[in-house]
Amino acid sequence: MHAYYGTYQISLVVLSIIIAIVASYAALSLSIQMNKAKGFVRHIWLWTGAFAMGLGIWAMHFIAMLAFHLSIPVSYSITGVIFSIFPAIISSVIAFFIISRTTMGKTQVILGAIFMAIGIVSMHYTGMEAMEMGAIIEYSLLLWILSAIIAFISSLVGLYLLFFISQNYSTPDMWWRKAGSALIMGIAISGMHYTGMAAAKFKAHHHAEPTVSLFNSTILAYSIGIAMLIIFGLVFISIFVEKRFQSQSIKFESKFQSVIESATDAIVLADSLGNIISWNKGAELIFGYKDKEVLGRNLQIIIPEKYREAHQKGMKRYISTQEPHVIGKTVELQGLKKGGDVFPIELSIATWNEEENMYFSSIIRDITERKQSEKKINQMVYRDSLTGLPNRLLLNDRLNQALEQAKDNKQSLGVMFIDLDRFKYINDTLGHAMGDLLLIEVANRIQACLGKADTVSRQGGDEFIVFIPQSNSDKVTKIAQKILDLFSRSIVIKEQELFVTPSIGISVYPEDGRDTETLIKNADTAMYRVKEQGKNNFEFYTPEMNETISKKMKLELGLRKALVNNEFKLVYQPQIDIGTGKLLGVEALLRWHHPEWGTISPAEFIPLAEETGLIVPIGEWVLYKACMQNKEWQNEGYSPIRMAVNISSLQFQQSNFVETVRKILKETELDPIYLELELTESIIQDSKHAVSTMHNLKNMGIYLSIDDFGTGYSSLSYLKTFPIDTLKIDQTFTRNIYIDQKDASLVSTIINMAQNLDLKVIAEGVETAEQLQFLQQERCNEAQGYFFSRPIPAQEMNYIFQQQFANKK
Repeated sequence: MHAYYGTYQISLVVLSIIIAIVASYAALSLSIQMNKAKGFVRHIWLWTGAFAMGLGIWAMHFIAMLAFHLSIPVSYSITGVIFSIFPAIISSVIAFFIISRTTMGKTQVILGAIFMAIGIVSMHYTGMEAMEMGAIIEYSLLLWILSAIIAFISSLVGLYLLFFISQNYSTPDMWWRKAGSALIMGIAISGMHYTGMAAAKFKAHHHAEPTVSLFNSTILAYSIGIAMLIIFGLVFISIFVEKRFQSQSIKFESKFQSVIESATDAIVLADSLGNIISWNKGAELIFGYKDKEVLGRNLQIIIPEKYREAHQKGMKRYISTQEPHVIGKTVELQGLKKGGDVFPIELSIATWNEEENMYFSSIIRDITERKQSEKKINQMVYRDSLTGLPNRLLLNDRLNQALEQAKDNKQSLGVMFIDLDRFKYINDTLGHAMGDLLLIEVANRIQACLGKADTVSRQGGDEFIVFIPQSNSDKVTKIAQKILDLFSRSIVIKEQELFVTPSIGISVYPEDGRDTETLIKNADTAMYRVKEQGKNNFEFYTPEMNETISKKMKLELGLRKALVNNEFKLVYQPQIDIGTGKLLGVEALLRWHHPEWGTISPAEFIPLAEETGLIVPIGEWVLYKACMQNKEWQNEGYSPIRMAVNISSLQFQQSNFVETVRKILKETELDPIYLELELTESIIQDSKHAVSTMHNLKNMGIYLSIDDFGTGYSSLSYLKTFPIDTLKIDQTFTRNIYIDQKDASLVSTIINMAQNLDLKVIAEGVETAEQLQFLQQERCNEAQGYFFSRPIPAQEMNYIFQQQFANKK
């Protein structure tokens, strides 16, 4: 039988080898991308690499076949050619699937290499069977086996090279190793093909039909080669673009990580099991653990034991239901330091999903200092500065809640109004310091008579209010008698034996009132009845107690006539710059001299004026007279100073208050910068109205100050909202700064806080050089009190003006 021999077109042989090398290089590059990717993207790169490598192997094979020219015409079965592609791709899929694992066992590699070799051999000999010609193919068994062995070795080497390159892509100078590996793989693949071709013998077949080649094999080979190079070019471009994205992502992650590391808050990342996977410097500072100590450990390490079970249940509930309870919110909890200390934290939790896994991010802030500050602020806002008892604001809150419960449960509630007998005499005789110590002991004795659910509050001066929930007349009677018995014994303060007795008025809910104000008012009425009947006793309120009401009515009638009868007058108390001793301003103070009753204390008629609404016309008169007097001093040639005028909350709440002030300034021709309005803390209860009114006054150029700061209803958070210039420290704080460390600390706190808020501070009630020295050390701005001057008439202020003028010289 006649044999045919073929020759190779060298250019196509070279092209086939180049295609094999480029395909190998592309496969190695794609294996790297696959290894770096995660989730669905990893699968995309796996299949892309498998198809690219499979098509590359097939293209090398087919171009190499087209490079082989026989002396007879040869054509190819399209079906056979197409079928020959599949083994190449399948073997490539096997290769990429094997190297996608984190480890490769020997058995796994050998089995994989065998299947890959079968695929490559199948591709080659299926492609050979696709040849249509006037000859038959016989194979040399030795060379056929050799080609299969080469295919197996090529597959084995290819697997190891693919795995090595994909796992060590970050190694320096990896590019030349990848190039060398691609060269080895390309030559191995080519060697298998050409060995298989060498095994083929083409012999004439007498019964074969003549075949006419319908295509130019050279052109087809170059076309396939160019197409494959274009495909590989697109692959390399995709890899390049992906690397750019990865580079940007790495830069972003690096910046993000630097932000996390520089944060002072703790930023902790954990997986769905609660295991810590990221721990920044802020967490190290807050909790005391180094990152090596906590990475991989459970979040329970920073959670106090009593909260751990609830934390685990919360995580499991969210993972199963996806219903957030604290996720996406900021909550206050407690954390556990390395040494076992529990401390308050503010926690914000968020979640995200990655690769079908859920992760938790926690931003944790140590709020120990904030809690301590809040405690101090609450102490100032809700507690009496002297006794530490609840002040009027806290009392009202608690009493309102107790009334709601009593109403819902149809229970009784008792309210006591306690006023100390002879306290004024003791205070005036032994001094305010001794009086304050006495008040502290009184507060302790009253508390000793009460239960845990009962509340005692100091209202100011020597007045105390007690309310007893879930009580009846009998229970209240026993407690009142217990208080009287306790005060029958003397109180010893600084080796001084003192006797003070309480007058107690009692009202009972619901018989004597259904709201806080009524119950306190009726208890106060009953207390006055006790005073009238000899003191040191208790009395329940009865509707027949009208004497006090009658007295108030007479006082109210006198107030209504006082303006018309010109019974009011103003006195002025200087306000001094502590640093320079310079007169900066004066405070206008109202006095009332009744033709029959004599001088009436402002403490007696001002509350009544506010209660009846008479404070509005009286306050307008005071403001007008004060502005007019200040303008007169300026006209007399004295240096301009500010005139401070007290404004009641009721007066401030008038809708035409701003216009009234504007009108008075216009009529008196006083520049607004020389007027200071002293506002009570109760004004901020209507914050929306207060802010608007304050801004209108500030826009006019008027100074604003908070009077008796710390004794009223205010919340310190409002200080940043209100356009205030000055805080006035109440004299109850100033009085004992050298006797009571708490008062000294409170005064220092108020001054420091005001300075941090860029506010000026003026201290009232300065009576001694020691008090002044303390205020100077604390850098208080201004002061007023008996140490400088008592409130004096306008005529006597001329001496102070003249003295200031002489000091200038």
